Amino acid sequence: MRDHQRLTTPFHSHATAAEVLDGADLTGLRAVVTGGASGIGTETVRALTAAGADVTVATRNPASAGATVRELDSLPGPGSVRATALDLSDLASVEAFAGTWQGPLDILVANAGVMAVPERRLSREGWELQLATNHLGHFALATALHPHLRASGSARIVVVSSGAHLTAAFDFEDPQFERRPYDRWTAYAQSKTADVLLAVGARRWASDGITANALNPGWISTRLQRHLDDDTMRALGAVDEKGEIIPQPYYKEPDQGASTSVLLAASPLLDGVTGRYFEDNQEARLVEGPEETPGGVAAHALDPVAADRLWDYASEAVAAARG
Repeated sequence: MRDHQRLTTPFHSHATAAEVLDGADLTGLRAVVTGGASGIGTETVRALTAAGADVTVATRNPASAGATVRELDSLPGPGSVRATALDLSDLASVEAFAGTWQGPLDILVANAGVMAVPERRLSREGWELQLATNHLGHFALATALHPHLRASGSARIVVVSSGAHLTAAFDFEDPQFERRPYDRWTAYAQSKTADVLLAVGARRWASDGITANALNPGWISTRLQRHLDDDTMRALGAVDEKGEIIPQPYYKEPDQGASTSVLLAASPLLDGVTGRYFEDNQEARLVEGPEETPGGVAAHALDPVAADRLWDYASEAVAAARG
């Protein structure tokens, strides 16, 4: 399934986003970062803006990005930032955002997401909420923005996935949990497998000068964990009995978690690279089955047949939702 040599970079696992883009000049490039109002999204915005890019923070509540916008706009340099409304779980919001975009788009960072929603919830279109937000919303956004990405001539799509994808392939027979019992972790893992498959499926756009790659940012404490109660966090070994974070060598600060995102978004090391999965600033090793060593990318997430099948499924789901 992998017919190339793994790509390596000089950046270590805990390098910061600023270190990865040190010396980069993104002046004149335009970027969209979904979920850019908090966590690694904010640090992605910060690094791209500092390198000179004009960045749009796409978020459900633009006011929540106000402090970041004011801070970054006050800094010297050519980069700029603004915030615009986008709700990935609402197809009308996605299409409204894409419909107002004018001109080329050089970088699309599909960063926003939800994790481990306790109960099965549905989007306005009737899609399971994690699949709707993490994958189908981003798929609809990328396809709607395709003409603008193509106009760039060398656009990059960055899809933030998760190591959780290792635990579940995409279930084409019941993707919305209509028949099988809903499990929040399986639903999350499936959506993150779908995110990797989105990057693989986007190889069809290579002739348009568009590349797409996916990544695992690592373990970072952000609002993504908002659906996890203290008992769950203890079971994961993330907090102690008092609810305090237990430091682990693999934990990252948000600016370290954003480093792989900006590597894929703007580093010249990724010129022409598409359909791959990265973690800790390196292309991940392929995992064929269960392993004790953490990390890697599952074969089911890089399967081009599954990627094409999912692309068709998502296209049909979006078309049906439009009516």
